[in-house]
Amino acid sequence: MPQLLHIDSSAELSNSVSRGLTRLFADTWRSLGPGNTVVERDLHRAPLPHLPDAGLHYARRLRAQGETPDPAAEALQSELIAEVVAADVVVIGAPMYNWSLPSTLKAWIDYIHVLGTTVPFDTREQPLAGTPVVLVSSRGNTYGPDGPNAGLDHTVPPLQQALGVSLGMDVSVVTAELTLAGRIPAMTPMADKAAASLSAAEESVQRLARTLGS
Repeated sequence: MPQLLHIDSSAELSNSVSRGLTRLFADTWRSLGPGNTVVERDLHRAPLPHLPDAGLHYARRLRAQGETPDPAAEALQSELIAEVVAADVVVIGAPMYNWSLPSTLKAWIDYIHVLGTTVPFDTREQPLAGTPVVLVSSRGNTYGPDGPNAGLDHTVPPLQQALGVSLGMDVSVVTAELTLAGRIPAMTPMADKAAASLSAAEESVQRLARTLGS
């Protein structure tokens, strides 16, 4: 049975664009058949503690003398890694917060990015290699390569580096821009562009869900 891991990190619980898009992905995934299951992890409603011990960055065999993380933290790390390994596809809501990613999502990355366990170090083990992950990123302004904010997106590139380059996952990116056009009066003239961006993002997540869930 194809299993989707659905992760949200937005602090907006009522009108979140990223939540709406990841929900659309998950609903489309479920519609493909009763065997398409979904596991949900809401990093805002149930935030992870920040990584409590630097030793958790490494597999046990690679830790320095004296690095003995708390067993409960190790158990949580093992649970989170197993959850991703069990998934056939992962969809992640990654809204831009102050040009970067939510700290709740960063904490999740810190738990699953482990040298010698999920990331090659002394061996070539890479258990998540090839697993599709869809990054759904919403941002209040526009950050295209030809615009005035080019290069200021520090949300998607770090996730591409950690998940794609380091963990070897197959990363797809969907963005919805100008989400503040309906909230900030000075951005009202951009409302049509915002609506077009959202519409394109909705089409993209549905297409990806159908493709990856089939």
